[in-house]
Amino acid sequence: MVAYVRESAPPKENAMSTAPQHPTVAVLGTGIMGAAMARNLLRADLPVRVWNRTHAKAAPLADDGASVCASPEEAVRGADVVLTMLNDGPSVAETIEAAAPGLTPAAVWLQCATVGPEATAELAGRAAGLGLVYLDAPVMGTRLPAEQGELTVFVAGPSTARAAVAPVLDAVGQRTFWAGEEPGAASRLKLVVNTWVINLVNGIAECLNLAEGLDLDPKVFLDTMAGGPLDSPYLQGKSAALLSGDLTPSFALTTALKDARLILEAAEQTGVRLDLIAASAARFTRARAAGHGDEDVIATFYAGRPEQP
Repeated sequence: MVAYVRESAPPKENAMSTAPQHPTVAVLGTGIMGAAMARNLLRADLPVRVWNRTHAKAAPLADDGASVCASPEEAVRGADVVLTMLNDGPSVAETIEAAAPGLTPAAVWLQCATVGPEATAELAGRAAGLGLVYLDAPVMGTRLPAEQGELTVFVAGPSTARAAVAPVLDAVGQRTFWAGEEPGAASRLKLVVNTWVINLVNGIAECLNLAEGLDLDPKVFLDTMAGGPLDSPYLQGKSAALLSGDLTPSFALTTALKDARLILEAAEQTGVRLDLIAASAARFTRARAAGHGDEDVIATFYAGRPEQP
């Protein structure tokens, strides 16, 4: 079940009484995260309609019981909740506009992609124009937590929508943090969380780079850290993935680069200087240029190796 760790005003009684217990959910975007979320919605016995720009990524969900649709408009027709999990603000905006003719009036739009505060404000405006209830709802977690229904969801938006989305949040996450009534608060929080994650993964990569450069077995470093106050599952898990050569993305390097740029844009607008994130963006850019963009974010390791003459 979802743990509401911060509450705003409780939903109005009429909103709770009219919210469907098994809302129909349209999932727009079925990549790594969206497909996992759709499967967890289906396991919770919710009717699910899915669409993806690349149809082949959505098609396997038919075997799990989803209705695979040919267009966003078809996917949202009759949906009580529209969940978007796309790459960035422009792709979300384009998709919701394509869906517009099929939208149900007063449906809840659960916008789960990390798009940054500026795009969030623009999307909230679009939602108002389309008659949708907008929830700014980026998620924390990668492939495995998404598959296990253990994401943390940051949500900002009207408390009257909570009952409508409760079955959806219960299905996709183990924890929901209500950040406020106004869209944007959740997206701002997500950028702070991603600053920690991005700095952490590059810290891991640089430790492994230096171990390699000093001809030190990286397992000695990892064994030294194991169980101590500076150890973490993230350190051990990302290092193990890199050392095994399994760079199947749970958080793709290109996505991390996109998020780093969103963080830098937000920092610039507020006058904050983020030296580590700027360096991380440069590392991600080099790693992508070397062909590692579609691999897991720990492939940032390759940006730290000596340049070949």
